[in-house]
Amino acid sequence: MDTQRVFLAVILSLVILLGYQFLFVPPQQPVDTPGTIEEQTSTSATVETTLTPETPSLQQTPPSVPPTSFQHQGRDITIETPLYTAIVSSAGGGFKSFKLKNYKESMSEGSENKELIKTTAPRELPLYFSWNTEPVDALIPAYVADKEKVTVYSGDDFLTLNTSLPSGLEITRTMTFNADEYQIQLDINIENRSEHQVQGAPYLSFTNMPFEETTNKRNTFLFHGSALFQNGALEEIKPDDLRKDGPQIRNGQIDWVAYEDTYFLTGIMPAMSSQQTVHLTSTDGRKVNTTLTESPVVIPAGSQKQFQYTIFFGPKKLSILETVGNNLDKIVNFGWFDILAKPMLSLLNFLYGYIHNYGWAIILVTIIIKALFWPIAQKGMKSMKTMQKLQPKMAKLREKHADNKEALNKEMIQLYKTYKVNPVGGCLPMLLQIPVFFALYKVLLATIELRHAPFMLWITDLSTPDRLGIGIDIPYLGGIPVLTLLMGASMFLQQKMTPTTGDPMQAKIMKFLPLIFIFMFLNFASGLVLYWFINNVLSIAQQYAINKSD
Repeated sequence: MDTQRVFLAVILSLVILLGYQFLFVPPQQPVDTPGTIEEQTSTSATVETTLTPETPSLQQTPPSVPPTSFQHQGRDITIETPLYTAIVSSAGGGFKSFKLKNYKESMSEGSENKELIKTTAPRELPLYFSWNTEPVDALIPAYVADKEKVTVYSGDDFLTLNTSLPSGLEITRTMTFNADEYQIQLDINIENRSEHQVQGAPYLSFTNMPFEETTNKRNTFLFHGSALFQNGALEEIKPDDLRKDGPQIRNGQIDWVAYEDTYFLTGIMPAMSSQQTVHLTSTDGRKVNTTLTESPVVIPAGSQKQFQYTIFFGPKKLSILETVGNNLDKIVNFGWFDILAKPMLSLLNFLYGYIHNYGWAIILVTIIIKALFWPIAQKGMKSMKTMQKLQPKMAKLREKHADNKEALNKEMIQLYKTYKVNPVGGCLPMLLQIPVFFALYKVLLATIELRHAPFMLWITDLSTPDRLGIGIDIPYLGGIPVLTLLMGASMFLQQKMTPTTGDPMQAKIMKFLPLIFIFMFLNFASGLVLYWFINNVLSIAQQYAINKSD
């Protein structure tokens, strides 16, 4: 087998895999303009209802307006902790704001804290709860709060919301906030104060829209949408699939259900060990409604039933999610390369703990990986060097046996044995490094640690493309991609130093690879470009040492 052909196939495969993600991305969706809040409720209620289906159904379209309607804004209760500032509305009991104090909306000066709530209507607010009635049909309860503000700077504190329904049910919502955690404990108690038993199912819902509006092309192919961990497996569902295929229902042991993007998530973890049902809908491919429910239960007169949930609104940071439990850390998903990517992320964070700069941490990780593969790469480079020396002899054999492939193959094999060279030896190191590269590629592209993380000079955010501003707006680019150009130059230099085959067609193709990679990497995270550049520099040093030793 011709070493250079294998090497070329490996490189082109890498180009195709990276180029597909860069070129074939969905268009940006228009931003919805929030409308006015007007919610409807009816004065009529049913004391006893019988639900026969084991899986409660949800309507996809909103109900008609009941005879009695009103606009109900509710009162705001502020929650203040070291990690976030939240606002709970007494109209429906949901969160109307949840801002993370350790994360900003952007790198702009004066940028506000990161907001996770993008909806305004009470029925769409996260943690809207209804009993025995689908959320779109349920009346909006006016809760009475036991506090006007909850401030938690150590330990934990509670907020209790209470309301009575015309059916004779009393709903009490108790939220427990902890100063050191993003998770919130939600306990909902249903007390039947009527003279009849009632049967019904709990519905806990939330509606989400993208946490970030971005024109950054690289982010358009990173996943955002619904996710759940069901029966021991992670499933992610794109909003556009919900739009095209219609509402989705999942039944089983639900550890959690969430809405996520690259860096943040809002999720619910039910405490009940019984079967749960998740309903997912999206009519526009952007706004997603998620409802968690379970099979109907009976509450006798004078009795009560409690439902418990753990809520997590916060960053998709693996070290934080691992402490939450319920397999929530599985939402940080690096795909096929998960088994390699997570140790690399741990190594990156370990090094950051000492040097406090993720740019230098990336460089150190690159050096460590290069050192581990150094012996294999050394052997491969030497093999390629030997193969280059054999090119004249191989050319003579091809000319001698131009019409006899069998004889050519036999003499080629004998030539390899004589000079103790493996024809694919030069490609083996690259094949072994490809999984490692893609694992680190996934980490550097999607880990929240790099979001708004500065390196040095003009690189102030390792999660965004590298651009050096020069005072004018360059079309398409904005600024000069200095690091990306250096990466391309290093690839060109490495190519010039690497032994090549005598095939002129392959040589021409290889010359275009640096330009192809520059084009692909223009909109990749600068942290990823930094890794590739440093890896090239180390490879150049190694190749130089081999060439020098000849």
